[in-house]
Amino acid sequence: MSLRIGTRGSALARVQTGKVCSHLAEMGVAVETVIITTEGDTATSVPLHEVGGQGIFVRALDDAILRGEIDCAVHSMKDIPAVRPQGVVTCAVLERDSPADFLVHDGAIEDIRIIGTSSTRRRAQLLRHDPSLDVRDLRGNVDTRLRKLKGGMYDGIIIAKAGIDRLNLDVNGTLLPTDQFVPAPNQGAVAVVCRDDPALIRLLGALDSPETRADVEIERAVMEEIGGGCFTPLGVYCSAGRLTAEILSADGARRERIEMEVHDPDDARECARILGARAAGLISEAQMKTGVEYER
Repeated sequence: MSLRIGTRGSALARVQTGKVCSHLAEMGVAVETVIITTEGDTATSVPLHEVGGQGIFVRALDDAILRGEIDCAVHSMKDIPAVRPQGVVTCAVLERDSPADFLVHDGAIEDIRIIGTSSTRRRAQLLRHDPSLDVRDLRGNVDTRLRKLKGGMYDGIIIAKAGIDRLNLDVNGTLLPTDQFVPAPNQGAVAVVCRDDPALIRLLGALDSPETRADVEIERAVMEEIGGGCFTPLGVYCSAGRLTAEILSADGARRERIEMEVHDPDDARECARILGARAAGLISEAQMKTGVEYER
């Protein structure tokens, strides 16, 4: 059997897809990689929430699957939006890499004043940690962001630790603890999505990590229940059933947080309803700021 696997063209996306291709090759499955450009790869001059949020990295590949141009696609799972088109399923979640954020910097951490990130969550968490920081928007792939850092535009930038590890980058900096800088839902996880075909799902399902899937499905249940995508400063992280979730104001000055043991996505949704009720004002503020109606 031969599969056409879709991917974005960034170095990180290609590395992640290469890992999936290697696993499939070990299973005796022939693969062809198809690079697809998404709107998120071309519209890099404006903040991510102004061009549709994380979902714009996924939409073009979903459409290619539904048109039959590719059989499946590989994504950073945190990019996959809560609402999915009919006919596309998440057939495998690979074993998770580090979920943490990493602050890349060369100088002393106490001298950092200007930090680059396009994430509303990271911005809010940084400002909660130090309200005097100057947090500026930063888009582009990992190479582009590192080049801007080296060019002196920022004192530091935040990148997912998983991306640094997958690209084997040699960078200086500080690993941000997940209890203080709660990651984005599903950060560090790679997902394979495909058309809703039982034979294809069964084949690709051999790549699935049950432990990682259990944790990320709990995180995804919280994200889906609360809504807001990347527009609300939302951190959600689950490890072996221990769930931490927080919602922050844009300036990091206020937050609501919950920490609980959960057993399944139903437990997670109940926790999310409690958190969402406590943070209703913060969610409304984010909605008014972006002018986006949230999908739930």
